[in-house]
Amino acid sequence: MKNRIAYRRLAAFLLPLLAIGPIAVAQTAAPAGTQVRTTHGIVEGVVEKSGVRSFKGIPYAAPPVGQLRWKEPQEAADWTGVRKADHFGPRAMQPPIYSDMVFRSDGMSEDCLYLNVWSPAGAGKNGNLLPVLVYFYGGGFVAGDGSEPRYDGESMATKGIVSLTVNYRLGIFGFFAHPDLTKESPHHSSGNYALLDQVAALRWVQQNIAAFGGDPRRVTIAGESAGSISVSAQMATPLTKGMMAGAIGESGSLLGALPPVDLNKAEETGVEFATSVGAESLAQLRAVPADQLITSEMKFGPFRFRMTIDGYFLPKDPRDIFAAGEQAHIPLLVGWNSQEGDYHAILGKSAPTLASYDSAVRKANGAQADTILQLYHAGSDAEVAAVATALASDRFIGYSTWRWADLQGKTGGSPVYRYFYERPRPATVAGAPAAKGAVHSSEIEYAMGNLGTNKVFAWTKDDHAVSAILQGYFANFIRRGDPNGPGLPHWPAANQGATVSVQHIGVKTRTEPETHRDRYEWASKNR
Repeated sequence: MKNRIAYRRLAAFLLPLLAIGPIAVAQTAAPAGTQVRTTHGIVEGVVEKSGVRSFKGIPYAAPPVGQLRWKEPQEAADWTGVRKADHFGPRAMQPPIYSDMVFRSDGMSEDCLYLNVWSPAGAGKNGNLLPVLVYFYGGGFVAGDGSEPRYDGESMATKGIVSLTVNYRLGIFGFFAHPDLTKESPHHSSGNYALLDQVAALRWVQQNIAAFGGDPRRVTIAGESAGSISVSAQMATPLTKGMMAGAIGESGSLLGALPPVDLNKAEETGVEFATSVGAESLAQLRAVPADQLITSEMKFGPFRFRMTIDGYFLPKDPRDIFAAGEQAHIPLLVGWNSQEGDYHAILGKSAPTLASYDSAVRKANGAQADTILQLYHAGSDAEVAAVATALASDRFIGYSTWRWADLQGKTGGSPVYRYFYERPRPATVAGAPAAKGAVHSSEIEYAMGNLGTNKVFAWTKDDHAVSAILQGYFANFIRRGDPNGPGLPHWPAANQGATVSVQHIGVKTRTEPETHRDRYEWASKNR
């Protein structure tokens, strides 16, 4: 009896519903424009408060795991249905080397080949395709991630630019070369997997970015430090021909900073590493868990795995490529900061005096010391810190950036816009004093319009004003290969006048003629 009563009650509840059709499942419709069909399937992003559409964690290549470890990136798999693109993918395997990196990634994994897209509201409507920025992160090729807030593309998207950040393999996963890898490669090369990842991402952009409202004919690549070195490498390789309309380099190029080595030398390093971990075959190396490889890499030396002149990505020495004008002939916006290095890199723990400076330079440079002391001359104890800082900055990254700008200006067939960034970060919220100069990587938040994402510093009106200028220059350059525009101090090209012009960017942004060319020309002949 109780069962019959329960049945009647259930029937009384269900019959009216059955009469009007299947039971509806509660769903929230996707906001307009957040679903985009790519070559591999549909992705669904989100709309940010600014109105910008963001699509995070889109796979642009197959996971480089198992037998795909140390192989060039393979085509991503197709998917059915709608793939949620509302969070960042995993970051590349890396040790915790740099304290200034803040990640929003979905953990860390070898499965890391994902990119992120920020697209302005209405992008692509009525065939209105917008310019595109593809940003490669820095971190010495051993650390970094496209989820870092300082690279976030939302602010740049509010300027009418479809913006991307791209993950790529790092360290031993991105640059391991070995004779057996060279043998199994269809291109008879090994190493440079990180750079081939970037090529695959640029190929994805060519195939897909129009669906997000971006113009594949107007793609500017950019990056800072290792990202800037990557930009110079992508300009040098024949594999990206026709994929880029412009390039932005912030502090560094492969023409001196982390320069490539010959393939045979890189292979020797690879054999040495394999021996150090007791691996006798590629199968054994590929079977080593990723976290164990990181531990072994740190013991071996993470910076020992270098970009290679492999005959494929780099057919020859990049210095010869740029000297011969065989690189991409596209506009270049490039420069470095006022305090890329610190005088302690020259003096160690010694006080900045003429005596300690003279002693340190002579000890480190032998027969070249007299010339260096003449080129980087300090006339008093009070000048030593600044001069030694300039020497440290140029050795670290200034020279390589200058060399890139100089060669591109001579052989690249397009305008080169050179900057010198001078704005020091302000005091921190915790009360630490402001820096004396613009330290390495400090311009990123300014250039990308992301001061608000960095809660460490007590940003001032001056900082926001400098950011408006620098981001304005970047946005204009991405749009049309020229940083100039209304409301910005005029910026002449460095290679289109009798004088090499440099834009000094800071609270007092201005154009000045190049100084200290003698330092760089000497370095070109002696490095």
